[in-house]
Amino acid sequence: MATVAVMGATGAVGRELLATLERRRFPVEALRLLASERSTGGRMTFRGEDHAVELLTENAFEGVDLVLASAGASVSRRFAPAAVEAGAVVVDNTSAFRMEPGVPLVVPEINAGRVAEHRGIVANPNCSTILMLMAVAPIHRAVGVKRIVVSTYQAASGAGQAAMEELLEHTRLVLASQATPPARRFAHSLAFNCLPHIDVFLDNGYTREEMKMVHETRKILEDETIGVTSTTIRVPVLRCHSASINLETRRKLAPEAARRLLETAAGVVVADDPTRHLYPMATTVQGRDEVFVGRIREDESIPNGLNLWVVGDQLLKGAALNAVQIAEILLKQGLPARGRREGVPSL
Repeated sequence: MATVAVMGATGAVGRELLATLERRRFPVEALRLLASERSTGGRMTFRGEDHAVELLTENAFEGVDLVLASAGASVSRRFAPAAVEAGAVVVDNTSAFRMEPGVPLVVPEINAGRVAEHRGIVANPNCSTILMLMAVAPIHRAVGVKRIVVSTYQAASGAGQAAMEELLEHTRLVLASQATPPARRFAHSLAFNCLPHIDVFLDNGYTREEMKMVHETRKILEDETIGVTSTTIRVPVLRCHSASINLETRRKLAPEAARRLLETAAGVVVADDPTRHLYPMATTVQGRDEVFVGRIREDESIPNGLNLWVVGDQLLKGAALNAVQIAEILLKQGLPARGRREGVPSL
């Protein structure tokens, strides 16, 4: 049993974290819901009981064994070290610590063994990186991946609950032939639109979201030689991210062999029968734990090429589920006794 704190409990991912803990019967002995001042005072239900939302402070982690953090990178950078100092283990769902040396970056189906190397913090990868690598990692293990070209089609849920609400609001206004107000959560209105712009633009012309997929892929697969190029696109979908993935493998893998390989991969469902119009879609994948793969076909323009279409629920495997799976591994390993943390990283 563990005393669990959820940091950013009232956000879209925070709510999914609570639902996932409950659904997977995680052994929560006591629960603390932590949020910013504007969200405190409310109440949330967990296992049929109401819990007060408390103010997130550096002193909020006394007696806590496990922190599930999803309140933004700047918040995690400020409060996660305090949680570790108090004796908790933090599973962080933000970008704050992913590329820090000594912080494991974990997708349990791929590199669960890295969890044991933590020094108080385990990082959850970017949602699109998780969903992509659930399909790519089994292929990489089998034949080696030389290069990845990926375009993502990311739902509004990736930008939080307020972004989902803005998409709904703007869609209703457009359908009513009314003007939309200036977008608050995106650079432009997302209603009936596609935005090739997620996160800030960097000097190399890529966005930070795109470069996260590059760097995180290499860290998780432990292969700095893999070429990765990414274009991330926000699309007018409420929930579930999709990705078009082109792979150049080191050894040839026929589509039929790739299909058989993915059918046996943990957490992956192959939905690939174009003759019956069967392929992964956001509308059918929403609410599912698994990552779905379809449109598996040879790239005929290169000797060792494969194309995949991947869809996963960003709020589940792309965020909350992956974090809870990491927490389950930590529990099996035995969460360190409170107040006995050594070698806390300077973050």
